[in-house]
Amino acid sequence: MGELTDKAAGYANEAAGKVKQVVGDAVDRPDIQAEGDAQEAKGDLQKVKGSVKGALGDNI
Repeated sequence: MGELTDKAAGYANEAAGKVKQVVGDAVDRPDIQAEGDAQEAKGDLQKVKGSVKGALGDNI
């Protein structure tokens, strides 16, 4: 994937993770909250990956 694709996927995962956290909190489901935490972290890593690709080029 390219820089922009990685960053877009990262933002999408981060947003979905935040939604899961809110839903898990609202329905008192720690398992859903944990899924949200993990998905948000995955999104953060994808954004970093995109930034690295942008700095070094897509051919790394």
